[in-house]
Amino acid sequence: MTTAGSDTVPARVGVLGGGRMGGGIAHAFLLAGAYVVVVEQNVAAADAARERIERSIDASIARGHDGDAAQLKRALTLATDVTAFGACSLVIEAVPESIELKTEALAEIERQLPHDAVVASNTSSIPLAQLADALERPEQFIGLHFFNPVPASSLIEVVVSDRTSPELAERAAGWARALGKTPITVADAPGFASSRLGVALALEAIRMVEQGVATAADIDLAMELGYRHPTGPLRTTDIVGLDVRLGIAEQLERDLGPTFTPPQLLRDLVAEGRLGRKSGRGFYDWPE
Repeated sequence: MTTAGSDTVPARVGVLGGGRMGGGIAHAFLLAGAYVVVVEQNVAAADAARERIERSIDASIARGHDGDAAQLKRALTLATDVTAFGACSLVIEAVPESIELKTEALAEIERQLPHDAVVASNTSSIPLAQLADALERPEQFIGLHFFNPVPASSLIEVVVSDRTSPELAERAAGWARALGKTPITVADAPGFASSRLGVALALEAIRMVEQGVATAADIDLAMELGYRHPTGPLRTTDIVGLDVRLGIAEQLERDLGPTFTPPQLLRDLVAEGRLGRKSGRGFYDWPE
């Protein structure tokens, strides 16, 4: 395992879901020296996830990461059944932002693992207390909120519920540092710190476009040049995915009230299939 000071990643890590986020999480742990098992829903999805992760490994080596691409790829296993997680000491679910999907997935993961293994959720908005109700060992459950794109992001939000073991919270911060990222520790609350603030800004920016206050590009420039944000809220929304933003906003509206009511423009763009970078068009055009 690769170390960062005294911090290390677990030797064997599982990731449920090999999409853009799950694949990025797998990539990060592979580069840090872990053996990684990714479980997808079918063979076609597993093959696509392998291709995605291997391309990401090649890109990291090309950028100068110290490692052997072939060796890193040999440390990756793709599977289509959660029983493949049986030997993992940490499994992170990275399924879509739905409480029903996540509670079902987390309970199924926990059933495969030894009692001392850790189950984590990559949720960006759902309170951990709601997810922990599905688990028999909530003290071994924690939130690890990674950011997209995972390889380039330097932050991990470690979310701690009132049932999470304090020792686990310390270990999780160490895992983040071993991945070369900076952890922040956040108490369990809807949207935590990052999503609550980021979505509030994005929704107001979308309302401004909807009201004709300014173009998406000019609103982004206002935040980039005026407030030194590296990327404006609308371009960030395109990168995250408009459907993802909508799902988080709907969850926060339920938990926190009308401040987070999604603008009709956001609903309309999602309905049209304009999901941002992944679909080729959102507030901006994204040619391949």
